[in-house]
Amino acid sequence: MLIYPKFLVTIKLFRNMKKFLYICIFILSLLLFANFNLSNASVSDIPEINAICAVAIDGKTGKVLFAKNPHLKIPPASTVKLVTAMVVLDHLSLSDKVKISKKASQTPSVSPKLYENEVYTVKNLLYLMLMKSSNQAAVALAEAVAGSEENFSILMNKKVYSLGLRNSHFVTASGLPAPNQYTTPYELAIIFYEALKYPLIKEIINTPVKIINSETGRTLVIKNTNKLLNDPELKRNIIGGKTGFTRASKHCLVNGVYINNRLVITSVLGSPNRDSLWKDSKNLISFSKLVLMHYTTPVYITTVVNNSVLVNKTFKKSRTKTYKKYKKRKKYKKISVKSKNSSMAKSANTKSNKKS
Repeated sequence: MLIYPKFLVTIKLFRNMKKFLYICIFILSLLLFANFNLSNASVSDIPEINAICAVAIDGKTGKVLFAKNPHLKIPPASTVKLVTAMVVLDHLSLSDKVKISKKASQTPSVSPKLYENEVYTVKNLLYLMLMKSSNQAAVALAEAVAGSEENFSILMNKKVYSLGLRNSHFVTASGLPAPNQYTTPYELAIIFYEALKYPLIKEIINTPVKIINSETGRTLVIKNTNKLLNDPELKRNIIGGKTGFTRASKHCLVNGVYINNRLVITSVLGSPNRDSLWKDSKNLISFSKLVLMHYTTPVYITTVVNNSVLVNKTFKKSRTKTYKKYKKRKKYKKISVKSKNSSMAKSANTKSNKKS
């Protein structure tokens, strides 16, 4: 009779424990389910990128956060001016004076137009080239360094080759169409990363508006072509970038932004129009933030691309005399360039649209 009540108490305790375990399992299930939804919430939010190819890279680790045809070779348009700027800064002083040649003045370019025999400092021409994307400024700087744009391109290719890039090749300092000129979204992002090591380049691409003067007294007001600088959602964290456009490459932008104090580089090549370019870039930034916060994982997309659309028809139909001359040039060639460290000429060896 004394054992029976104890047995009932044991049964009751067992039932309570069982009930408690069920409650614990239920709560754990809810937590796991919530966590599953959180970690996979962005799967349905994979960014819509209309560009032919694009990439987003973590500037700290080099990790690819998003990629769409990241190694597709495509004409770089005016994004090539980042390479031009690096080579110029490697060889000239900012206070050096540059006279605009007849060839430079006749180069198709956006306004403001530069006129033959005008004189500008190297620094002011760099602002014109990187902010307003002046092709005339690019040619003038190339001539100041190497005597001609053709010789300057040798230095450009030597520069990118020294960075370990093997899928980029440049022919013009401005990015105007030329045969055998290409880069990839991934390598363009690396070029941008290296360009940020030059304080002046970083300063220029972050400048919305600038007033510059020629040595002959002409005053120019220039605005940055990168509209993301004024975007209210990015204004506090954006570093800046370089735009580009040709019929072959379409609309391009390589851009840098800080996400939680972390550098993220987005490289977009081949957007169908300007509005789509800004949208593609912002979508990459938003998705990169989700990846860095561990809400989702990186995405790699490969699509079928008709390479013929990337070939400029003008050069596909017929090769110009300049191109024939370029092809006959020796594989290795010595050229004279100016150096900011010496007044003596240096020798260098290497391997061989208006809107921007």
